[in-house]
Amino acid sequence: MTFTRSIKIAPSILSADFANFGAEIQAIEDQGCDWVHVDVMDGHFVPNLTFGPPLCAAIRPHIKTVMDVHLMIAPVDPYIDAFAQAGADVLTAHLEAGPHTHRTLQAIRGAGCKAGLALNPGTGLDGVENLLDMIDLVCVMTVNPGFGGQKFIHSQIDKVKRLRAMIGDRPIHIEIDGGITPETAPLMAAAGADVLVAGSAVFKGGSVDNPGVYGENIRSIRHAAEAATGAMA
Repeated sequence: MTFTRSIKIAPSILSADFANFGAEIQAIEDQGCDWVHVDVMDGHFVPNLTFGPPLCAAIRPHIKTVMDVHLMIAPVDPYIDAFAQAGADVLTAHLEAGPHTHRTLQAIRGAGCKAGLALNPGTGLDGVENLLDMIDLVCVMTVNPGFGGQKFIHSQIDKVKRLRAMIGDRPIHIEIDGGITPETAPLMAAAGADVLVAGSAVFKGGSVDNPGVYGENIRSIRHAAEAATGAMA
């Protein structure tokens, strides 16, 4: 996984057809997505229950791009090796999920994955600065974690701007998770984000039998974001 600052679209399979993940993943990759985002929820840290390591292992052979696994679970550390062995390229844990975040990031990197740190909407940046040497990605939640389809929280735009200034020229991605659409994508891209997670905004209206809609949705988000940064060809 090579670091580049260009806009990346990471569809969340939480919005895909659960009975047809392999075909859904092939469809979104064929239609131009950059990463595949997997939302792992435990029904404890967040009020929903989704996927575990066996599901990640099952879909890994279908993913040709980047498997981006977002761990909305607590505790995190006991499960890092299992998700790494299931094939995650990026493992993101929440700052709020445990008392020893530096140790968690060490464990993620030690398991061979890129290390991500996620921040809930109500969490500030004070805990991030001393961890930057251990982070490959910061995921800013622009909805409260737990469910797809929520309304974008605009107060997070300023947080992303401050985070981008804090990161400087370090090779760290800023990922946005929650409420990303062609309308909100340019706001986050202009603030400094480069990885945009989108669920319903990518999968709405399409299917594996009509994958072109996925492509249209992905391009719409990407073009809006790129236009806001002057990167659009």
